Amino acid sequence: MNAESRRIRNIYLVLGQFIWLPTSLIVGVNTLFLLDGGLSNVEAFAANAIYTLGLVLFEIPTGMVADTFGRRTSYLLGAAVQLLGNLLYFAMWYTHGPFWGWAIASLLLGAGYTFFSGALEAWLVDAIRHAGYEGELDPIFAKNQIVNGAAMLVGTIAGGFIAQVASLGVPYLVRAGIQAVSFVTALVLMKDIGFTPERAQSLVAQVKALAGAGWKYGIKNRPVRWVMLAAPFYMGTGIYGFYAAQPYLLELFGDMQAIGVAGIAAAGVATTQVAGGFAVPYIRRVIRRRTHLLLACCALTTASLLLMGLIQVFAVVVALLVLWAIAFAVNMPVRQAYINSLIPSRERATVLSFDSMVSSTGGVVFQPILGRVADASGYAASYLVSGAVAFFGLPFLFLARRENVDTDAGDGAAKPT
Repeated sequence: MNAESRRIRNIYLVLGQFIWLPTSLIVGVNTLFLLDGGLSNVEAFAANAIYTLGLVLFEIPTGMVADTFGRRTSYLLGAAVQLLGNLLYFAMWYTHGPFWGWAIASLLLGAGYTFFSGALEAWLVDAIRHAGYEGELDPIFAKNQIVNGAAMLVGTIAGGFIAQVASLGVPYLVRAGIQAVSFVTALVLMKDIGFTPERAQSLVAQVKALAGAGWKYGIKNRPVRWVMLAAPFYMGTGIYGFYAAQPYLLELFGDMQAIGVAGIAAAGVATTQVAGGFAVPYIRRVIRRRTHLLLACCALTTASLLLMGLIQVFAVVVALLVLWAIAFAVNMPVRQAYINSLIPSRERATVLSFDSMVSSTGGVVFQPILGRVADASGYAASYLVSGAVAFFGLPFLFLARRENVDTDAGDGAAKPT
């Protein structure tokens, strides 16, 4: 890797932390925050579902923003919208505001994230290829997973204990400060490299062209299609499993006021993100096919969710939560590299946003259902249902394996089909 490629990689890692560090401050306490703000279990998970609905609604439009106006513009818009949504979130908690207010805040937070999701990854791939890097992308995405895990570790511990010592709302104010800094940092460091936005066409023509490309290189591209369609089942329910773990662990611990415990558990998950990121390059040497790894991660997610519902013991559930996190940590960089190797540069942000949108549908559909199950029959029952749903991701990943594309076993740009 030459000096310019290293510089681009390092900027990518820094900008990624400005997404994950502010997020990590609240992930360990978010469900408790919603409940403390006056919401019921159903309303709390409905608010989370509206957040994921924001991901679904805005992924394609914001991906088009990145492909039409530039990746930098998209990132800056994301930082601004996330800051606005976060401040409204805090206001709803402080005033015990109505559910519609929580819904608007959740929608803004989801919309803000979509400006990041495809843009930063597309920026990295285009810029680092332009700088002359020809190696595999898995190690770079794995390193990002390591740095993200470190940020999550710091943020979850800090967020949990800030909430314990001060109040559940204070981590959200700290988060707002970091989001403001992220805007300034991106404004200074991030330049579109290896990609020139094309705005010669009319807006309608651009939207049609990019939407068509998202369909062609996403759903119509068979190797990508199966990996996309598996995600709502095992990734969408995995998100529920993480957020529901906050009140579930406190229930098993026997003290619903021990907020720091939820923060420590979330920090344990973050630690596994670091370990998983370190492990990916070594695992790839043993298991060359990316689809084999994706199948294993889906199976581990399914098993861990089911066992979290069956074995209602605090220490065991924490261990299973860690097992789920390991599967997630390995899954993400491998999946990113697989999809990026099968899509062209011009439409990269749109296709990645389309993928994120499909993944998010699992959260939109399943979180309210699982929240209702938790209200009616308890958290343990909801984990059993989520594990059963995650199982349905496996058939799609088997179909992806059967496609047998060249880049399944290594990097390099495959010709999209």
